[in-house]
Amino acid sequence: MPGIDPRLAVDLCGLRLRSPIVLLSGCVGFGREYTRVAGFSHADVGAVCLKGTTLAPRLGNQPHRLAETPSGLLNAIGLQNPGVDHVVNEILPGLDPAETHWIANVSGSTVEEYEAVTRRFDDSPVAAIEINISCPNVKEGGVAFGNDPDMSARVVEACRRATSKPLITKLSPNQTDIADNARHCIEAGTDALAVINTLMGLAIDLRTRTPVLGNNQGGLSGPAIKPVALLKVHQVHQVAGPLGIPIIGQGGVTSAEDALEFLVAGATAVGIGTALFYDPLICPKVNRGILAYLEAHDLGSVSELVGSLRLHGTQDSACTCTSG
Repeated sequence: MPGIDPRLAVDLCGLRLRSPIVLLSGCVGFGREYTRVAGFSHADVGAVCLKGTTLAPRLGNQPHRLAETPSGLLNAIGLQNPGVDHVVNEILPGLDPAETHWIANVSGSTVEEYEAVTRRFDDSPVAAIEINISCPNVKEGGVAFGNDPDMSARVVEACRRATSKPLITKLSPNQTDIADNARHCIEAGTDALAVINTLMGLAIDLRTRTPVLGNNQGGLSGPAIKPVALLKVHQVHQVAGPLGIPIIGQGGVTSAEDALEFLVAGATAVGIGTALFYDPLICPKVNRGILAYLEAHDLGSVSELVGSLRLHGTQDSACTCTSG
């Protein structure tokens, strides 16, 4: 792989990433849709997560599927994809593993579907497999796998049986205790964690008094969720860090400063997604900013920043009131 400044390189569950930047699933299609943008260079990113893939093809949700919000973006795509066989047979052969680390994203409605899709990707050239456990479990009344630690662990266990490739579990913020969920996933065999997936939100069209999105609700991404994402990364790092489980921190990264905050909070790598829609060439800017920070603080590598957050004394996590 072509190299950039070696101080940017990080290790993510056995993969050597030339940059801590990971392009997020759903924001870059199946690779070629985004990487053909004029001026894009694979040298600027450490890995690319492909679009969420299910066992059978899916058409996705009814429109509208996107809605802009203050400092954010709501999406309800509905996992539109051509199915895992098409991805493995027709799309992956066109992706060059020498360009970057391609990471598959697995989605499903049952534990069995997760396992089957993961097994199919195991016999493919992808470097790792990301598990999107925010999908609803149709056998349990539509409760999202990722909102229940036991359900999350069952999915991870099934996928662990189906592959020897590195497993990355994407955690949902829409749950009571994300650290406890992370612990369950680690015990079930995940090699890394992606923190966080989108928060659920609603946009309303006042002219019709109906939801803007055809699916009624959708996942909120962008700068609006960054403070939540930073806290979740910090909380998960308390569990994952001592065990050597790396985190891909994500949620509202639009600058080098944002990326640096996630690293300090405990992330080994940093995901960029929504920002790509309005600045497709943001990655080299982020890399330059990270390098400038390393030089200014006499640091030799990105890894020296990971989990370096200095908390103010003791804190009462049970009380978060701001007045009274």
